[in-house]
Amino acid sequence: MQRHPIEQADMEAIADGYGMDWSPLAGSTVLITGAAGFLPAYMVETLMYLNETRDLGVRVLALARNRAGFEHRFAHLAGRPDLVCIEQDISRPFTLDERVDFIVHAASQASPKYYSTDPVGTLSANTLGTAALLELARGSAVKGFLYFSSSEVYGQPPRVPTAEGDYGVVDPTNVRACYAESKRMGENMCVSWHHQHGVPAKIVRPFHTYGPRMQLDDGRVYADFVACVLRGESIALKSDGLATRAFCYSADAVAGFWRVLLDGAAGSAYNIGNPDGEISMRALGQLLAGLYPEKGLTVSFVERKEGDQYLASAVSRGCPDIAQAQAIGWQPHTSLAEGFRRTIESYL
Repeated sequence: MQRHPIEQADMEAIADGYGMDWSPLAGSTVLITGAAGFLPAYMVETLMYLNETRDLGVRVLALARNRAGFEHRFAHLAGRPDLVCIEQDISRPFTLDERVDFIVHAASQASPKYYSTDPVGTLSANTLGTAALLELARGSAVKGFLYFSSSEVYGQPPRVPTAEGDYGVVDPTNVRACYAESKRMGENMCVSWHHQHGVPAKIVRPFHTYGPRMQLDDGRVYADFVACVLRGESIALKSDGLATRAFCYSADAVAGFWRVLLDGAAGSAYNIGNPDGEISMRALGQLLAGLYPEKGLTVSFVERKEGDQYLASAVSRGCPDIAQAQAIGWQPHTSLAEGFRRTIESYL
């Protein structure tokens, strides 16, 4: 079994297309939590590809909540000695009997469908899990620690495009805030462990990111759109479709994560998103339908079903200011049309 050709091309692009110096990772042990998840899995894939093509000699400890899910995701890498699965819920106590050089903490329930059905589980990975990993980083004297935060920390920001200091209101008494507030706390933990213990913690705030292997049933609008195209069904909007979001292709985003880990400033946060990918949900539906005119797809509007657990965001516009990430050498490359076409065709 091999990688899908689109995923293989993405690995080639991440490795060679962003001017990255990978030498600091050579011979290291890297712990990645949430390793079977959409974005962290691409970080695992990056290291496996670098081992294959550059003999980088990285050993990956891939922490996943479900071993079966991990083995399914990485079936094409089965049996490799440089990839070790550790089955563990990051929000529960655990020990690791070996030192690590780098930690990437990406384990989190990011889908809004969990914010109402499992808010405790959602916030626990971002707080309890983060504290445990920062202590592990401290004990191992790691060379780098990367925390996956979110653009949700901005709440309703005072300006758009939104820079790293543009915080808006998040209501802590709204259950949907379980995600944003816990991501905020996780960020402060990173800053605090850096300040008090010297842990070289860096923070990324991904904006809306899409690409191969994203979950098509996680309730997010753009995932629903891709699923509709794959099934040959017309796209149904469950709102007026006027809210805008800036979408970033996963290979671009993952290159940004690596750039921050390797070249970012400890104790700092970086937006990772594509401001050129800002589009309304209505226009995105029309774009995706138009990618395959032979399917004859249309865009319509429907009411949400009674009992729908999805908790919609109150933010009407989301778009990042990426000047800080650009200052350390990262720039997204992929257009919306190209990225969504690659995404759709990766499922074929």
